[in-house]
Amino acid sequence: MNYDDTGVRCTMLRGGTSRGLFFEARDLPADPAERDDLLLRLMGTPDPRQIDGLGGATSLTSKVAVVGPSGHPDADVDYLFLQLGVDEAAVSDKQNCGNVLAGVGPFAVERGLVPAGDRETRVRIRMVNSDSLATATFPTPGGRVEYRGGVAVAGVPGTAAPVVLDFAGTEGSATGALLPTGNVRDHVAGVDVTCVDNGMPVVLALASSLGLTGYESHEDLAADTGLLQRVDALRVEAGALMGLGDVTGSSVPKTILLSPAADGGHLCTRSFIPVHPHTSIGVLAAVSAVTGVLLPGAVGHELTRHWPSGTTTVDVEHPSGHLLADVVVDATVDPPRAVRSGVVRTARKLFDGTAYPRA
Repeated sequence: MNYDDTGVRCTMLRGGTSRGLFFEARDLPADPAERDDLLLRLMGTPDPRQIDGLGGATSLTSKVAVVGPSGHPDADVDYLFLQLGVDEAAVSDKQNCGNVLAGVGPFAVERGLVPAGDRETRVRIRMVNSDSLATATFPTPGGRVEYRGGVAVAGVPGTAAPVVLDFAGTEGSATGALLPTGNVRDHVAGVDVTCVDNGMPVVLALASSLGLTGYESHEDLAADTGLLQRVDALRVEAGALMGLGDVTGSSVPKTILLSPAADGGHLCTRSFIPVHPHTSIGVLAAVSAVTGVLLPGAVGHELTRHWPSGTTTVDVEHPSGHLLADVVVDATVDPPRAVRSGVVRTARKLFDGTAYPRA
Protein backbone atom coordinates (compact mmCIF):
# COMPACT_ATOMS: atom_id res chain seq x y z
CA MET A 1 0.00 0.00 0.00
CA ASN A 2 1.23 3.49 -0.83
CA TYR A 3 0.66 5.28 2.47
CA ASP A 4 2.17 8.47 1.01
CA ASP A 5 -0.98 8.83 -1.14
CA THR A 6 -3.65 7.20 1.05
CA GLY A 7 -2.43 8.17 4.51
CA VAL A 8 -3.28 5.98 7.50
CA ARG A 9 -6.13 6.02 10.00
CA CYS A 10 -4.82 7.55 13.22
CA THR A 11 -6.08 8.79 16.57
CA MET A 12 -4.05 11.11 18.77
CA LEU A 13 -4.68 10.85 22.50
CA ARG A 14 -3.11 12.36 25.54
CA GLY A 15 -2.49 9.62 28.07
CA GLY A 16 -1.36 10.84 31.49
CA THR A 17 1.53 13.24 30.90
CA SER A 18 2.35 11.84 27.46
CA ARG A 19 0.84 12.20 24.01
CA GLY A 20 0.83 9.55 21.34
CA LEU A 21 -0.39 8.39 17.96
CA PHE A 22 -2.70 5.39 18.27
CA PHE A 23 -3.15 2.90 15.44
CA GLU A 24 -4.96 -0.37 14.92
CA ALA A 25 -2.39 -3.04 14.11
CA ARG A 26 -4.28 -3.96 10.93
CA ASP A 27 -3.80 -0.45 9.53
CA LEU A 28 0.01 -0.56 9.67
CA PRO A 29 2.50 -2.58 7.58
CA ALA A 30 3.06 -6.07 8.97
CA ASP A 31 6.80 -5.82 8.36
CA PRO A 32 8.39 -4.07 11.38
CA ALA A 33 10.97 -2.22 9.26
CA GLU A 34 8.29 -0.84 6.92
CA ARG A 35 6.10 0.03 9.93
CA ASP A 36 8.91 1.90 11.68
CA ASP A 37 9.79 3.83 8.53
CA LEU A 38 6.18 4.92 8.16
CA LEU A 39 5.92 5.95 11.80
CA LEU A 40 9.11 8.02 11.65
CA ARG A 41 7.79 9.86 8.62
CA LEU A 42 4.42 10.45 10.27
CA MET A 43 6.09 11.78 13.43
CA GLY A 44 8.51 14.03 11.57
CA THR A 45 11.64 12.30 12.88
CA PRO A 46 14.57 12.98 12.61
CA ASP A 47 14.22 16.68 13.33
CA PRO A 48 14.61 18.36 16.72
CA ARG A 49 11.45 20.38 15.98
CA GLN A 50 9.55 17.56 14.19
CA ILE A 51 8.18 20.44 12.11
CA ASP A 52 7.09 18.21 9.20
CA GLY A 53 5.19 15.70 11.31
CA LEU A 54 2.88 15.09 14.25
CA GLY A 55 5.51 14.91 17.00
CA GLY A 56 5.79 17.60 19.64
CA ALA A 57 9.60 17.91 19.68
CA THR A 58 9.97 16.00 22.96
CA SER A 59 10.24 12.31 23.85
CA LEU A 60 6.96 12.67 25.80
CA THR A 61 5.09 13.53 22.60
CA SER A 62 6.92 11.20 20.21
CA LYS A 63 5.17 7.98 21.17
CA VAL A 64 3.07 5.37 19.38
CA ALA A 65 0.54 2.77 20.51
CA VAL A 66 -0.30 -0.15 18.21
CA VAL A 67 -3.50 -1.87 19.35
CA GLY A 68 -5.32 -4.94 18.11
CA PRO A 69 -7.34 -7.96 19.25
CA SER A 70 -5.47 -10.27 21.62
CA GLY A 71 -5.12 -14.01 21.46
CA HIS A 72 -4.23 -14.14 25.17
CA PRO A 73 -6.99 -15.80 27.23
CA ASP A 74 -6.82 -13.07 29.89
CA ALA A 75 -6.67 -10.06 27.56
CA ASP A 76 -9.07 -8.25 25.25
CA VAL A 77 -6.45 -6.32 23.27
CA ASP A 78 -2.72 -6.31 22.62
CA TYR A 79 -0.84 -3.03 23.07
CA LEU A 80 2.61 -2.54 21.58
CA PHE A 81 4.35 0.65 22.70
CA LEU A 82 6.95 2.24 20.46
CA GLN A 83 9.18 5.12 21.56
CA LEU A 84 10.30 7.21 18.61
CA GLY A 85 13.31 9.44 18.64
CA VAL A 86 13.04 13.16 18.01
CA ASP A 87 16.31 14.21 16.39
CA GLU A 88 17.42 10.61 15.80
CA ALA A 89 15.65 8.15 13.49
CA ALA A 90 15.15 5.57 16.24
CA VAL A 91 12.20 3.34 17.12
CA SER A 92 12.41 1.31 20.34
CA ASP A 93 10.14 -1.41 21.72
CA LYS A 94 12.35 -2.07 24.76
CA GLN A 95 10.00 -0.50 27.31
CA ASN A 96 6.38 -0.06 28.29
CA CYS A 97 4.68 3.30 28.73
CA GLY A 98 2.12 3.53 31.51
CA ASN A 99 1.01 7.01 30.50
CA VAL A 100 0.17 6.06 26.91
CA LEU A 101 -1.42 2.91 28.37
CA ALA A 102 -4.13 5.16 29.86
CA GLY A 103 -5.41 5.83 26.35
CA VAL A 104 -5.48 2.21 25.17
CA GLY A 105 -8.79 1.24 26.80
CA PRO A 106 -10.71 4.28 25.51
CA PHE A 107 -9.15 3.81 22.05
CA ALA A 108 -10.19 0.14 22.00
CA VAL A 109 -13.78 1.10 22.79
CA GLU A 110 -13.78 3.97 20.27
CA ARG A 111 -12.63 1.60 17.52
CA GLY A 112 -15.10 -1.17 18.44
CA LEU A 113 -12.41 -3.60 19.57
CA VAL A 114 -14.12 -3.90 22.98
CA PRO A 115 -17.84 -3.27 23.66
CA ALA A 116 -18.63 -0.45 26.08
CA GLY A 117 -20.50 -1.02 29.32
CA ASP A 118 -23.50 1.11 30.26
CA ARG A 119 -21.70 2.86 33.14
CA GLU A 120 -18.05 1.89 32.99
CA THR A 121 -15.85 -0.42 30.97
CA ARG A 122 -12.96 -2.67 31.95
CA VAL A 123 -10.46 -3.44 29.21
CA ARG A 124 -7.89 -6.17 29.78
CA ILE A 125 -4.68 -5.25 28.01
CA ARG A 126 -1.64 -7.36 27.18
CA MET A 127 1.42 -5.11 27.14
CA VAL A 128 3.29 -6.78 24.30
CA ASN A 129 6.65 -5.21 25.18
CA SER A 130 6.84 -7.14 28.46
CA ASP A 131 4.13 -9.79 27.94
CA SER A 132 2.43 -8.53 31.10
CA LEU A 133 -1.17 -7.58 31.80
CA ALA A 134 -2.99 -4.44 32.82
CA THR A 135 -6.65 -3.64 33.33
CA ALA A 136 -7.99 -0.18 32.51
CA THR A 137 -11.31 0.88 34.04
CA PHE A 138 -12.95 4.11 32.89
CA PRO A 139 -16.43 5.69 32.62
CA THR A 140 -18.62 4.95 29.58
CA PRO A 141 -22.07 6.35 30.46
CA GLY A 142 -24.62 5.33 27.86
CA GLY A 143 -22.02 3.19 26.12
CA ARG A 144 -19.76 6.11 25.10
CA VAL A 145 -16.30 6.98 26.41
CA GLU A 146 -16.50 9.98 28.75
CA TYR A 147 -13.29 11.99 28.78
CA ARG A 148 -14.62 14.84 30.94
CA GLY A 149 -14.24 14.54 34.70
CA GLY A 150 -12.82 15.95 37.88
CA VAL A 151 -9.49 14.12 38.25
CA ALA A 152 -6.35 16.25 38.07
CA VAL A 153 -3.00 14.78 36.98
CA ALA A 154 0.10 16.79 37.82
CA GLY A 155 1.65 18.16 34.67
CA VAL A 156 -1.65 18.20 32.73
CA PRO A 157 -3.82 21.35 32.61
CA GLY A 158 -7.39 21.02 33.87
CA THR A 159 -9.19 17.84 34.87
CA ALA A 160 -10.55 14.75 33.12
CA ALA A 161 -12.27 11.42 33.80
CA PRO A 162 -10.28 8.84 35.75
CA VAL A 163 -8.63 5.86 34.08
CA VAL A 164 -7.76 3.34 36.80
CA LEU A 165 -4.83 1.10 35.80
CA ASP A 166 -4.10 -2.16 37.61
CA PHE A 167 -1.00 -4.13 36.66
CA ALA A 168 -0.20 -7.85 36.79
CA GLY A 169 2.95 -9.68 35.80
CA THR A 170 5.06 -6.53 35.42
CA GLU A 171 7.84 -8.00 37.56
CA GLY A 172 10.98 -8.26 35.44
CA SER A 173 9.31 -6.57 32.45
CA ALA A 174 12.54 -6.11 30.47
CA THR A 175 15.11 -8.01 32.52
CA GLY A 176 13.25 -11.09 33.73
CA ALA A 177 13.66 -10.33 37.43
CA LEU A 178 12.42 -7.82 39.99
CA LEU A 179 16.05 -7.35 41.11
CA PRO A 180 17.90 -7.92 37.83
CA THR A 181 21.41 -7.80 39.33
CA GLY A 182 20.39 -10.33 41.99
CA ASN A 183 21.17 -7.79 44.70
CA VAL A 184 19.10 -5.31 46.67
CA ARG A 185 22.01 -2.88 46.53
CA ASP A 186 24.98 -2.48 44.19
CA HIS A 187 27.90 -0.05 43.96
CA VAL A 188 28.04 1.38 40.44
CA ALA A 189 30.23 4.21 39.11
CA GLY A 190 31.10 5.22 42.66
CA VAL A 191 27.45 5.38 43.79
CA ASP A 192 25.23 3.02 45.79
CA VAL A 193 22.23 2.05 43.66
CA THR A 194 19.28 -0.30 43.62
CA CYS A 195 18.35 -1.74 40.23
CA VAL A 196 14.69 -2.75 40.06
CA ASP A 197 12.28 -3.73 37.29
CA ASN A 198 8.56 -3.74 38.07
CA GLY A 199 7.22 -2.58 34.73
CA MET A 200 10.21 -0.36 33.92
CA PRO A 201 13.90 -1.09 34.54
CA VAL A 202 15.23 1.73 36.71
CA VAL A 203 18.38 2.61 38.58
CA LEU A 204 17.67 4.22 41.96
CA ALA A 205 20.20 6.45 43.69
CA LEU A 206 20.03 9.09 46.39
CA ALA A 207 20.20 12.60 44.96
CA SER A 208 22.74 13.47 47.65
CA SER A 209 25.12 10.80 46.32
CA LEU A 210 25.44 12.88 43.14
CA GLY A 211 25.89 16.12 45.05
CA LEU A 212 22.28 17.28 44.63
CA THR A 213 19.52 18.27 47.02
CA GLY A 214 16.95 16.41 44.94
CA TYR A 215 14.75 19.50 44.70
CA GLU A 216 16.45 21.08 41.67
CA SER A 217 14.17 22.33 38.91
CA HIS A 218 13.92 20.60 35.56
CA GLU A 219 15.71 23.55 33.96
CA ASP A 220 18.60 23.44 36.43
CA LEU A 221 19.09 19.72 35.88
CA ALA A 222 18.94 20.08 32.10
CA ALA A 223 21.64 22.77 32.19
CA ASP A 224 24.07 20.69 34.26
CA THR A 225 26.02 18.88 31.55
CA GLY A 226 28.41 17.34 34.09
CA LEU A 227 25.47 15.78 35.92
CA LEU A 228 23.94 14.43 32.72
CA GLN A 229 27.25 12.80 31.82
CA ARG A 230 27.41 11.16 35.26
CA VAL A 231 23.82 9.94 34.92
CA ASP A 232 24.61 8.42 31.53
CA ALA A 233 27.76 6.71 32.80
CA LEU A 234 25.84 5.39 35.81
CA ARG A 235 22.98 3.91 33.79
CA VAL A 236 25.28 2.42 31.12
CA GLU A 237 27.29 0.54 33.76
CA ALA A 238 24.12 -0.46 35.63
CA GLY A 239 22.46 -1.59 32.40
CA ALA A 240 25.21 -4.11 31.79
CA LEU A 241 24.82 -5.45 35.35
CA MET A 242 21.05 -5.71 34.77
CA GLY A 243 21.59 -7.99 31.78
CA LEU A 244 20.51 -5.36 29.25
CA GLY A 245 23.84 -5.34 27.43
CA ASP A 246 25.25 -2.12 26.05
CA VAL A 247 22.50 0.43 26.70
CA THR A 248 24.34 3.33 25.08
CA GLY A 249 21.67 5.06 23.03
CA SER A 250 18.91 2.86 24.52
CA SER A 251 15.84 4.29 26.26
CA VAL A 252 16.28 1.96 29.26
CA PRO A 253 17.15 1.78 32.06
CA LYS A 254 15.85 5.04 33.49
CA THR A 255 17.68 6.74 36.37
CA ILE A 256 15.70 8.06 39.34
CA LEU A 257 17.24 10.20 42.06
CA LEU A 258 15.55 10.01 45.46
CA SER A 259 15.25 12.47 48.32
CA PRO A 260 12.93 13.04 51.30
CA ALA A 261 9.48 14.38 50.46
CA ALA A 262 9.23 18.17 50.55
CA ASP A 263 5.64 18.89 49.50
CA GLY A 264 3.45 16.71 51.69
CA GLY A 265 4.11 13.48 49.78
CA HIS A 266 6.03 10.35 50.73
CA LEU A 267 9.00 10.43 48.34
CA CYS A 268 10.63 13.07 46.14
CA THR A 269 12.02 12.05 42.74
CA ARG A 270 13.99 13.42 39.83
CA SER A 271 13.82 11.12 36.81
CA PHE A 272 15.88 10.97 33.60
CA ILE A 273 14.64 9.61 30.23
CA PRO A 274 17.18 8.18 29.73
CA VAL A 275 19.67 11.04 30.19
CA HIS A 276 17.56 14.18 29.85
CA PRO A 277 15.60 15.15 32.97
CA HIS A 278 11.89 14.30 32.95
CA THR A 279 9.42 17.12 33.60
CA SER A 280 7.48 14.68 35.81
CA ILE A 281 7.96 10.89 36.14
CA GLY A 282 6.72 7.96 34.10
CA VAL A 283 3.93 5.80 35.54
CA LEU A 284 5.84 2.52 35.52
CA ALA A 285 9.07 4.26 36.50
CA ALA A 286 7.24 5.54 39.60
CA VAL A 287 5.87 2.05 40.31
CA SER A 288 9.36 0.57 40.03
CA ALA A 289 10.85 3.31 42.23
CA VAL A 290 8.28 2.74 44.98
CA THR A 291 8.80 -1.02 44.67
CA GLY A 292 12.52 -0.53 45.22
CA VAL A 293 12.35 1.71 48.28
CA LEU A 294 9.91 -0.69 49.96
CA LEU A 295 12.64 -3.36 50.06
CA PRO A 296 14.74 -3.45 53.26
CA GLY A 297 18.36 -2.68 52.48
CA ALA A 298 17.55 -0.92 49.22
CA VAL A 299 18.75 2.57 48.38
CA GLY A 300 16.08 4.95 49.66
CA HIS A 301 14.48 2.46 52.05
CA GLU A 302 15.43 4.75 54.93
CA LEU A 303 13.08 7.36 53.45
CA THR A 304 10.12 5.11 54.32
CA ARG A 305 10.95 5.26 58.04
CA HIS A 306 8.36 7.92 58.77
CA TRP A 307 5.62 6.64 56.50
CA PRO A 308 2.41 5.55 58.28
CA SER A 309 2.35 1.84 59.04
CA GLY A 310 0.76 -0.21 56.27
CA THR A 311 1.11 2.48 53.61
CA THR A 312 0.41 1.07 50.14
CA THR A 313 -0.66 4.20 48.25
CA VAL A 314 2.52 6.25 47.94
CA ASP A 315 2.52 9.92 46.99
CA VAL A 316 5.47 10.39 44.65
CA GLU A 317 6.64 13.99 44.24
CA HIS A 318 8.19 15.07 40.93
CA PRO A 319 9.01 18.42 39.27
CA SER A 320 5.43 18.97 38.06
CA GLY A 321 3.58 17.81 41.16
CA HIS A 322 2.49 14.44 42.52
CA LEU A 323 1.69 10.92 41.30
CA LEU A 324 -0.09 8.32 43.46
CA ALA A 325 1.18 4.76 43.07
CA ASP A 326 -0.46 1.81 44.81
CA VAL A 327 2.23 -0.82 45.38
CA VAL A 328 2.37 -3.95 47.57
CA VAL A 329 5.63 -5.92 47.83
CA ASP A 330 6.31 -9.17 49.68
CA ALA A 331 9.83 -8.78 51.07
CA THR A 332 9.51 -11.84 53.33
CA VAL A 333 10.34 -14.22 50.49
CA ASP A 334 13.67 -14.64 48.68
CA PRO A 335 13.76 -13.20 46.12
CA PRO A 336 11.14 -10.56 47.00
CA ARG A 337 8.09 -10.34 44.75
CA ALA A 338 5.67 -7.66 43.63
CA VAL A 339 2.14 -8.47 44.78
CA ARG A 340 0.13 -5.59 43.33
CA SER A 341 0.56 -2.22 41.64
CA GLY A 342 -1.69 0.40 40.12
CA VAL A 343 -2.19 4.10 39.43
CA VAL A 344 -4.90 6.55 38.44
CA ARG A 345 -4.36 8.47 35.19
CA THR A 346 -6.55 10.38 32.75
CA ALA A 347 -6.77 10.45 28.96
CA ARG A 348 -8.31 12.65 26.28
CA LYS A 349 -8.94 12.13 22.58
CA LEU A 350 -7.34 14.97 20.61
CA PHE A 351 -8.18 13.98 17.04
CA ASP A 352 -9.27 11.06 14.93
CA GLY A 353 -8.71 11.00 11.18
CA THR A 354 -6.14 10.32 8.49
CA ALA A 355 -2.46 11.08 8.97
CA TYR A 356 -0.14 11.58 6.00
CA PRO A 357 3.57 10.74 6.17
CA ARG A 358 6.43 12.90 4.95
CA ALA A 359 7.48 11.72 1.49
